[in-house]
Amino acid sequence: MTRISRRSFLATSAAVGATSLFSSQLRAIGANDDVRIAVIGLNGRGGAHVDAFPQVQGVRLVALCDADEKVLGKAVQKAEQKNQKVQGYKDIRKLLESKEIDAIAIATPVAEHFELAHAALRAGKHVLVEKPLAATVAHARQLVEESDRRRLVLLVDHTFVYTGAVRKIRDLLRQPAFGELYYYDSVRVNLGLFQHDVNVIWDLAVHDLAIMSYALDVQPSAIAATAMSHVAGQPENIAYLTLFFPARMIGHVHVNWLAPVKIRQTIICGSKQMIVYDDREPSEKVKVYDRGVRVEPTESPEQLYRILFGYRMGDMWAPKLDTTEALRTEAAHFVECIDRGTPPISDGRAGLRVVEMLEAATRSLADGGRAVELASVP
Repeated sequence: MTRISRRSFLATSAAVGATSLFSSQLRAIGANDDVRIAVIGLNGRGGAHVDAFPQVQGVRLVALCDADEKVLGKAVQKAEQKNQKVQGYKDIRKLLESKEIDAIAIATPVAEHFELAHAALRAGKHVLVEKPLAATVAHARQLVEESDRRRLVLLVDHTFVYTGAVRKIRDLLRQPAFGELYYYDSVRVNLGLFQHDVNVIWDLAVHDLAIMSYALDVQPSAIAATAMSHVAGQPENIAYLTLFFPARMIGHVHVNWLAPVKIRQTIICGSKQMIVYDDREPSEKVKVYDRGVRVEPTESPEQLYRILFGYRMGDMWAPKLDTTEALRTEAAHFVECIDRGTPPISDGRAGLRVVEMLEAATRSLADGGRAVELASVP
């Protein structure tokens, strides 16, 4: 089994301008000791975290917590079969009181994120929390302030930020060869996976909002949303989001739980190049097209109303991508940030920006799709 070095993500951290915000309170146990991790919430995504952390150097999974005794028992047994000595907790308060835990990964429903993450930070634990960071902007901002005040690492599980594909896209968008950014257009649909606590925007659109927040140089100034529920008593299952940016940039996201096929495709268009990102492709997930349109006005005064369009049909190429599983990369980055005292790429402020967009989209839905302005997050 390949183990990821917690130093392997350092270059990427430096590339996005990470600076030491927490250096005055590095772990008391020495930088060469293992970071002791606990996971709260063991169904679904929580189980993935339980599998990912032991694959990272410098990490020791020491505790598991779940309100369901059967789920907890199976998880502890599974860990022990892999020679991992873990303590099972049903009572979260006892877990938080433990001096044998340095950091906590929270994988529970969205409504529980704030209370659990806030309690963990107040207990002096570094925190990794599932997306979205919280259910409201006010709660997300409180978590950012608490982590800053206590000089603790707060990482939000914006998974796609840690994929080789999205990291490569971010690099490509910053190259002069791409030109001016025109639009981001995404389709993220499938049949099933209906959620009961959040609608399709909070479940699926959150991924594209996180990708845009990370990969683009510019943040949206307003957002408009329309959505509909086709299952009685359940949250909206289909939605369309439009994001307004400065200049000529626009973003569009289509998400749907009620589609006959699974599609995960994004087109990012620039004045010189275009990128197609298909997350379902087994190998060439990112393709770059040297294609576009040339506008050539006629010189004749009598034909000023005519515009000639020329189409540039250049090559297509697929860049080489880092194929390391995103959750393992994220886990390594989390531990590295704890060791080095640096903020994560998907830190609390990144999580706050995404929650602000989600909350604005919710207000837009309630107001018939009216565009809602977004405040800037420092």
